[in-house]
Amino acid sequence: MASMRDIKRRKQSVSSTQQITKAMKLVSTVKLQKARTKAEQTSPYFEAMYSTICSMLAKAGTVDNKYLKDNGSEKKAVIVISSNRGLAGGYNSNIAKQITGSDLKKEDVKLYVIGHKAGDSLARKGYEVAKDYSPVMEAPTYADAISICNDVLEAYAAGEVGEIYLVYTHFKNTVSQVPKMMKLLPAEISEEDVQAASNSNVLMNFEPNEEEALELIIPKYVTSLVFGALTEAVASENGARMQAMDSATNNAEDIISDLSLKYNRARQGSITQELTEIIAGAEALT
Repeated sequence: MASMRDIKRRKQSVSSTQQITKAMKLVSTVKLQKARTKAEQTSPYFEAMYSTICSMLAKAGTVDNKYLKDNGSEKKAVIVISSNRGLAGGYNSNIAKQITGSDLKKEDVKLYVIGHKAGDSLARKGYEVAKDYSPVMEAPTYADAISICNDVLEAYAAGEVGEIYLVYTHFKNTVSQVPKMMKLLPAEISEEDVQAASNSNVLMNFEPNEEEALELIIPKYVTSLVFGALTEAVASENGARMQAMDSATNNAEDIISDLSLKYNRARQGSITQELTEIIAGAEALT
C-alpha cells in the first residue's frame, strides 16, 4: 500500500488538475455561447444558398460550366476544418476518420487544412497537405472563407483537382456534434432536389438565365458553405471541449474521493499500529 505521504501528494496533484479543467470548462462555456449564437444567426442564409443552387441546377439541367463539368483530374481537394488545440475529446480524431474511412484514395487527396490537429494527424499518415490555413481558426471571418475558396476554385478551374469536398463538424446542439463530409463540386443533384425544385415557388428571377448566373453564384455558393462550416466548427469545438473538461473534472472528483478514502484507511492503520506498539511496550514493562 502507498504511504500516507504518497497518497497526499497525489491527491494534491489531482486537485490542481481539477482546478485547471474546471477553469477550461468555464472558458469553453463562454466561448460556446458566442459561437452558437453566430452559427444560429448565419445558418438560415447558407441553407437558403444551398437550396437555391440545387433549384437552379435542377431547372437548368446540363450546363457547360467550368465549375460543374468533369475536367478529367483524378485529384480531390478536401477542405478539412478541425481545431488548433486539443483537450476536446474525440473532436479532431473524428474529423480525420471522415477522410481515412472514406473511399478517397490517399494518393489522390490534396488537403486544404484549417486547424493544425487533423492536418498534422493526416500528414503523419501520408496525406498531401496542399495549403495550411490554420491561423484562420482563431477568429474565422467571411473574408477568410473567400481567400480559401479562391485558392481551391482556381485549382479546380485549372484542372489540378477534379472534385472538391468539405469535411467539418456539424453543430447539432451543445452535447451533440456530428462530423460530416460533403461534396461541393461538381455539384450532385438528387431526384429529391429535382422534385423539390419543380414543386417550389421561384424565390428570384435570373437574368439573362440560370446558366450565366451560375458562373457568378457558384463561387459565392462554395464560399458560403465553407464559412457556414467554419462557424459550426467553432461552436462544435467549444461544445466538445466543454464536455471533455466536464468529464475530466468529474473524474478528478472521483479520484480525489478514492484517494481520501485510502488516506483515511492508511491513517487509521498507522494509528492502530502505534496503539498496539504502546500497549505492547506497557505490558513488557509490567
